[in-house]
Amino acid sequence: MKALVYQGEGNKEWTEVADPVLRDSTDAIIRVDAVTICGTDLHILKGDVPTVTPGRILGHEAVGTVVEVGSAVDGFRPGDRVLASCISACGHCEYCRKGSYGQCRGGGGWILGHLIDGVQAEFARIPFADMSLHKLPATVSDEQAVLLADILPTSYEVGVRNGQVQPGDVVVIVGAGPIGLAAVLTARLYSPLHIIAVDKAESRREAAKQIGADITATPEDVAEILNAVTGGVGADVVMEAVGVPETFELCTKLVRPGGHVANIGVHGKPATLHLEDLWIRNITITTGLVDTFSTPTLLRMVAAGQLGSAQMVTHRFALENILEAYDVFSRPAQTGALKVVLSR
Repeated sequence: MKALVYQGEGNKEWTEVADPVLRDSTDAIIRVDAVTICGTDLHILKGDVPTVTPGRILGHEAVGTVVEVGSAVDGFRPGDRVLASCISACGHCEYCRKGSYGQCRGGGGWILGHLIDGVQAEFARIPFADMSLHKLPATVSDEQAVLLADILPTSYEVGVRNGQVQPGDVVVIVGAGPIGLAAVLTARLYSPLHIIAVDKAESRREAAKQIGADITATPEDVAEILNAVTGGVGADVVMEAVGVPETFELCTKLVRPGGHVANIGVHGKPATLHLEDLWIRNITITTGLVDTFSTPTLLRMVAAGQLGSAQMVTHRFALENILEAYDVFSRPAQTGALKVVLSR
């Protein structure tokens, strides 16, 4: 089969590799029908995730069709159309038993396209299939479903829920890429007073307005806009959705006393934590890897038309054109790319 293989920092190749095989009785093999590229994949290619070694098939967001299951898999059969979660869960360890699947100690967590081969391929092995796959209703398209593999649950759990967004809050989301837009979309579920989306790119600020932000700003003018909206107090919740030191530090300056900073972005470099300023302001700072406990709920909402996930798809490619898709996705300022979907 063909797959997108990481060949070291800055290098990737769409190349022939061996077909995946069942290794454990809890595995499933899926034919990949639709897949997308994540900002985390770009972080890997920059060398920000050194645990990814050369030779690894990338990708952790896919929709597919089950072609084979292990003897211990009870919930899925060949022919089932499924969403493959970005998080794998053994279902038995201490963390899985309380729904913290991202911290699985039984061989799961974020492993696809990280510690084991991922889903940017024609076929993929999915460990712990009963816990890591979701059957898809016919009413949910591949494009809608693939965004539920990672960005929607990540933004909802690590941003909106960790940030404790409440009705009437002023929410600032720094970064209007796919993760930031998904945070706008899911923050709206809690009826905040204002959602302010911050980005350098005008195209992404415009996308944030279309998704549901009522105010947009550049990093340079957001403080003035926020002060006007809040009387100088600051935002109740600020979400970091970029993953660079400057945006994290900006978030800590925008939050009000007693507020929450929810870091969603993947950081490859240290960020300064100004405790000399923050300690007296009662600021709560959270980080996190998604657990995907919310995926079934979000899937029901998408199926019911309550969550418009496919709005973020801007570009579509055939799977074999994945190198072109990476190029487009990696240059959003020039291409206007938000989320790209590759299909068979």
